[in-house]
Amino acid sequence: MKLICIGRNYAEHAKELGNSVPKEPLFFLKPDSAILAHRHPFYIPDWTQDVHHEVELLIRICRNGKAVQAEFAHRYFDAISLGIDFTARDIQAEAKANGHPWEKAKAFDGSAVISKKWFPVDSFTEGWESVPFYLEKNGEKVQSGSALDMTHHVHALIAHVSKYMTLKMGDVIFTGTPAGVGRVEDGDTLEGFFNEESMFRVNIHGT
Repeated sequence: MKLICIGRNYAEHAKELGNSVPKEPLFFLKPDSAILAHRHPFYIPDWTQDVHHEVELLIRICRNGKAVQAEFAHRYFDAISLGIDFTARDIQAEAKANGHPWEKAKAFDGSAVISKKWFPVDSFTEGWESVPFYLEKNGEKVQSGSALDMTHHVHALIAHVSKYMTLKMGDVIFTGTPAGVGRVEDGDTLEGFFNEESMFRVNIHGT
């Protein structure tokens, strides 16, 4: 199982971090050991001082595919969910400054929240792309968006990623985060909503 994460896929998020909007999808991987167990708190690692929340729509790959054409990409995912890509922003900034990979800032244990709830794509009569999602931190909405805000549509993401690596059944794509990312601290509570339905709730513990 691969966790494929898309970076800078919402223009406003790229701008808030001072990054350019990429002309083609930017992606990186998280290992399955990054998945935070359900109902477990997120523990801030002792080697970072600046972990950020990034709420994201998730899509589940339902068949193996290599070099998938965008017009056929809809056949390769069957469900939508919500999650968080936790990012050690200080470690990421250091890695970027040195021209190093991001993995230690993005792929650490517990850095991927995946809701247990998945919605079949064919259950949306009006199309899932317009369904809003958002994240609340301590009861206050801090991030919100929909797939319509993406720079690169899900079909384009599948086509691009599968050009370089085979997608396999059960893989999950984190499709990028909207603006409003921010630092998490000991005692915070994060709750994600998709179509006004609570998808996950994560308590933050310090070290």
